[in-house]
Amino acid sequence: MQTLFISDLHLDNKRPEVINYFTNYIKNLTDEIDSIYILGDFVEYWVGDDDPAIGLKELFKEVKNKSKIYNIYLMHGNRDFMLSKEFCQNLGIKLLPDPSVINLYGKQILIMHGDTLCIDDIAYQEFRKLVRSQSWQDEVLKKPLNERIKLAEELRKKSLKETESKREIIMDVNQKEVDKYFLKYNVDLMIHGHTHRPNIHITSLNGSKVKRIVLGDWYNSSFILKYQKDKVLIEKNSFC
Repeated sequence: MQTLFISDLHLDNKRPEVINYFTNYIKNLTDEIDSIYILGDFVEYWVGDDDPAIGLKELFKEVKNKSKIYNIYLMHGNRDFMLSKEFCQNLGIKLLPDPSVINLYGKQILIMHGDTLCIDDIAYQEFRKLVRSQSWQDEVLKKPLNERIKLAEELRKKSLKETESKREIIMDVNQKEVDKYFLKYNVDLMIHGHTHRPNIHITSLNGSKVKRIVLGDWYNSSFILKYQKDKVLIEKNSFC
């Protein structure tokens, strides 16, 4: 048996090959899966539960079908944070807080989207605080659907432009912040996404080894972490 971890799919009708690949992947899953964890940025953006979800309806149907067989968990990322608990429940998905500690095959694991570890990007952290506030989201949801879609597109373009001008190190995790989370939650394994820099980092903290697994994004290929009791497997495939 194994548990799957994925993150940063950024599903968008402008990239139908990714949607089609993941839809088929979900449809053809075997019974050897215990559960699936989606650690944020499942979709490119979400403007409320009346989002038209263009190109995603067949996938959502498959997710709902599979949720009757496997536990499927979702954590908000920096693009899909307006996915509501009610919407997730309708799909059979359990919405998890960020961060969360899970017990998997007898081991405690800290799971996160990962953006809260990037504290050197001060501008982003200020923006995150704003858009995660209930007052900001309430005001946005009062706007007509077409205005919310336009706002999401504008924020996405702004984010891409700012990313191009920022130094790489600023957008990566801060190691002291990573250590702080390891100590706070008393774990030696962390899994997160967000940075689009897949890797397995093993470091020493207070004389003990700790491991941080960073999930990859789904822009050029799929990235699936298969966690088993005695090993970790990484599966990458082209969408073609």
